[in-house]
Amino acid sequence: MALSQRYRLLAPIAFIGVATLALAGCTEGGSGDGGGGGDANQTVRISGGITGPQADDLNGAFDSFTEETGIKVEYTGDKGFEGNIVTKVTGGDAPDIAIVPQPGLLKTLIDTGKVIEAPEGVASAVDENWSEDWKKYGTVDDVFYAAPMLANVKGYVWYSPASFEEWGVEVPTTWDEMIALTDTIVEKTGQPAWCAGFSSEAASGWPGTDWVEDLVLRQSGPEVYDQWVAGDVKFTDPEIKDAFDAVGTILLNPDYVNAGYGDVKSINSTAFGDVAAAVADGSCALTHQASFLEVNFRDVQTKEGNEPVVAPDGDVYAFILPGVTEGELQIEGGGEFVAGFNDDEATVKVLEYMASAEFADASVEAGGVISANKNADPSLASSEFLTSAMELLQDENTVFRFDASDQMPSTVGSGSFWKGIVDWIDGKDTETVLSDIQAGYEN
Repeated sequence: MALSQRYRLLAPIAFIGVATLALAGCTEGGSGDGGGGGDANQTVRISGGITGPQADDLNGAFDSFTEETGIKVEYTGDKGFEGNIVTKVTGGDAPDIAIVPQPGLLKTLIDTGKVIEAPEGVASAVDENWSEDWKKYGTVDDVFYAAPMLANVKGYVWYSPASFEEWGVEVPTTWDEMIALTDTIVEKTGQPAWCAGFSSEAASGWPGTDWVEDLVLRQSGPEVYDQWVAGDVKFTDPEIKDAFDAVGTILLNPDYVNAGYGDVKSINSTAFGDVAAAVADGSCALTHQASFLEVNFRDVQTKEGNEPVVAPDGDVYAFILPGVTEGELQIEGGGEFVAGFNDDEATVKVLEYMASAEFADASVEAGGVISANKNADPSLASSEFLTSAMELLQDENTVFRFDASDQMPSTVGSGSFWKGIVDWIDGKDTETVLSDIQAGYEN
């Protein structure tokens, strides 16, 4: 789903975990077809969806750049970015730069003919600082347009290290070990081990798509995952049904869910961010959610009434959902892409800076976010957890794939896929759900 929507719904915090500056529509651009990057005051206007304190942090990341170049950068956040930016661009009111949270939306903007091809300096910086996969997500029809910016990691399992020590269990290294861990927790506590929340207003269901995407990648591998994103592997094909079946061993099992909230169907009525409270107070042993859930632990309490410490030996921590084979690093995630709408000198300089390790470091040091920039410093991250997540993204052995639903046509990715997950939790059989989701391609 659209990252900006997910993060805005996270409550007071507007973004976190590994990332998400899912951003939004800027105000008016300046002169020229694309905006005002080259006006007399050398002010470059950036549009995005991040608001609140994180918007201030984003503006602050340009302080040293402005001191060195004299170019002023103004970032303006718009909560309706995803719905507004295409209208602005096609209406001749494009910003100088937009920060786009999905490859699908980026392609829509490129199709307007208003996005410029990435300047040579931007392309060189991306070749130096990012993997080929990340560059590919900013490329359409073999033309490179948009540099990556920040990132987030999906597929974490949040837990209590103290409880694991009490129960005499360890972090699992394979999917089978995780199922065995689940059984052990149920046996020792007499309660379901997992909690989940799929409620997210108009976006309800997206946390379930993350579950399925994780299992497609882990069970069938990156090639099948890519074919699924491209529509060549259908939802009704065996590989996708296998992923649903694996997820169903947990989410459709009343012995395993929904700890602290009710039965299986309560998953759909539980807000996705609320599970942090259940993990923190001990009523839920395990929950599956992205790195950005970390921010929600700042607003809940442990059973002792304290703010939980997120650390390997703290009150809560997280491990990556394990794959079929021990040692494999296959993860999905999300991030943002920086698209320019004019080639004014000032705009180009800002685009080049935003593709640099210096900009990544400034953003990460501001707190709450991470970057997949290989030359950025993960030690600058604002928590031990975010440092570890950033190191995972930078690890050349990590197989990374962008969130599948974010890359699919909106009638599927944020349409029939979300709805199908909700129907599935409500009890509709898997075969019918898969057929219903696939039908989204026909709309």
